[in-house]
Amino acid sequence: MADAVSPLRSWLDRDGALLRLRLARPKANIVEATMIGALQAAFDAHREQPGLRGVLLDAEGPHFSFGASVEEHLAERCAAMLASLHALLLTMAGFPLPILVAVRGQCLGGGLEVALAGGPIFAHPEAQFGQPEIKLGVFAPAASCLLGWRLSPSAAEDLLWSGRSLNGSAALALGLVQALADDPEAAALAYFDEHLAPRSAAALACAVKAVRAPRLRELRERLAEVERLYLDRLMKTHDANEGLAAFLARRPPHWEHR
Repeated sequence: MADAVSPLRSWLDRDGALLRLRLARPKANIVEATMIGALQAAFDAHREQPGLRGVLLDAEGPHFSFGASVEEHLAERCAAMLASLHALLLTMAGFPLPILVAVRGQCLGGGLEVALAGGPIFAHPEAQFGQPEIKLGVFAPAASCLLGWRLSPSAAEDLLWSGRSLNGSAALALGLVQALADDPEAAALAYFDEHLAPRSAAALACAVKAVRAPRLRELRERLAEVERLYLDRLMKTHDANEGLAAFLARRPPHWEHR
């Protein structure tokens, strides 16, 4: 287990076959610099773990994650935040074994981007999935690349442009989640026990690479593109800075459409 001050719990389960990672800053489990760093370190440390056949990522408390830190989205900090978050997502997308994700409650913004870089996702029926960044006058760079892995272009565009959330049933119907369960962690563990634990770790690593390698190459290129768009264009607009400031001040934004 990680120490008590860590934002992440990590341990080996199933006689070392399963790496357990648990976001541990409830109730929000914000994906901020220390959480990103802890996740990055955990994946790096176990990349070559002998006999490992998978990872289960879940969260303490009633919610998976409210998303990334709004403070870290401000103009003077967002370049560092995007660089570290996108590096983590590339690490997860390129991890040599399946990363199962169990979701309860809210899974929003950067939290959903982390879930999308893993997968399959097992969710509580009342879980909520969304990319609300547009409501703050910004957009979701990584989700703009990752949602298309599971959704049709029109469904991905709807979530990215509207900022609305989907409940578990709607997310299942669209293919965003693998399965619904009142206990999503137990469902993910059952999937691991039946479908991954009996397999060869070497074979799983090759199977994951076979499926993910072309996506990973595209993701690396696309993340660089959307990062430039975010930093060089979006963050130079009035409305992006106004939306973030309004959220932090807990007031309605005043859009000037520029």
